[in-house]
Amino acid sequence: MRVNEVYRKTRETEVRVKVNLDGEGKADVDTGVQFLNHLVTSLATHSLIDFTAKVTGDLKHHATEDLAICLGDALNKALDSRESITRFGYAAVPMDCSLAFAAIDLVKRPYAKVDLNLRGKKIEDMPTEDIYHFLETLATSLAANVHVWVEYGSNDHHKTEAAFKALALSLRQAVAFDARRKGVPSSKGAI
Repeated sequence: MRVNEVYRKTRETEVRVKVNLDGEGKADVDTGVQFLNHLVTSLATHSLIDFTAKVTGDLKHHATEDLAICLGDALNKALDSRESITRFGYAAVPMDCSLAFAAIDLVKRPYAKVDLNLRGKKIEDMPTEDIYHFLETLATSLAANVHVWVEYGSNDHHKTEAAFKALALSLRQAVAFDARRKGVPSSKGAI
């Protein structure tokens, strides 16, 4: 079973994250940031990866950042050697006025390109800069290439939610087993 749990305690935060790559999309998320709870729950629901995340912290920024570190680390460890996985995933997700795209490569080379085209400084109780930072930190901690962008939209909430759903669908594809694949999905023989 591809399950992992990560615990991190600093002077600023305490974070416990558990993931099950072969789950049903169940989420139990409590970060102290309501919009982040909503986004991470959506990520779990549409990736079919079970997430448990409990975060306490001094600032919303620290809670957001440290959750991304732990979530990426737990996913990375649950993937282990990454043998027999699909490796790549991509998706387009419409949400009302918005259209978002995501592509992921679980190659163990961290890189993030995030362009959500957000106009405001805050969505609900979360600064928009923290949304970008969460996605970039997640990509680094997961050791993956993550590209997420919003083509258009007039509502920042919808644009962000569509982006997280697109990322979730991409992740769902990438972590899936490929029955025909023997070993790691790389012509190099290593990821």
